[in-house]
Amino acid sequence: MRTWIAIALVALVGCAALPKRSMRDDWPTIADDYDRTTEAWTVKTSLRDEYQEVLEIAAVFRSPQWRASFASRDAYFRKLEGPARDARMAQAKAEWAGPYEVELLVTTWDRRENDLDRGSKSGWRVVLVDEAGNEIKPLEIVKDKRPAFTVRADYAAYGDFATAYIARFPRDKQLFGEGVKRVRLRMSGSRGGIELTWTAQQ
Repeated sequence: MRTWIAIALVALVGCAALPKRSMRDDWPTIADDYDRTTEAWTVKTSLRDEYQEVLEIAAVFRSPQWRASFASRDAYFRKLEGPARDARMAQAKAEWAGPYEVELLVTTWDRRENDLDRGSKSGWRVVLVDEAGNEIKPLEIVKDKRPAFTVRADYAAYGDFATAYIARFPRDKQLFGEGVKRVRLRMSGSRGGIELTWTAQQ
């Protein structure tokens, strides 16, 4: 009997609704489950030419919701309580006040084309796009050099042949705030282009 109860509980957890994406700039009062929050903030697409797939990409926006859930999970794993946990959450809030960050998980058919960290020498141009259509160029795009199993523990969309990058963008334009409905990321090159969209959910 207990086994069936445990299985039912696991099923219920697995079927729990994803947190609704909020484009507000304020810090969340509650940190949702990390895995579900990450799934909610992960968008994916692919680019194909006539004969083959050129690339696959999954992008995770490190929004206030994501940062709060990541910090909460970190505090749980580290057994932080009271002031120590409060300090970890305050650190995450301070990080949100810095550059916008997006984790890019990129797989290319030809591995030589997976070169987002080469800056202006890269074959790809990556920008964020605000609601008014303004493009925001990255401050930098660097490889996430952590071990693959560590990256995969944080991002379930990280594939076996993907390269993980962290893209940082300046706060020249306000991407999050009252009334904001979407944020986009564009990636283009001589092989074509893609657009990923995070849409606010009511």
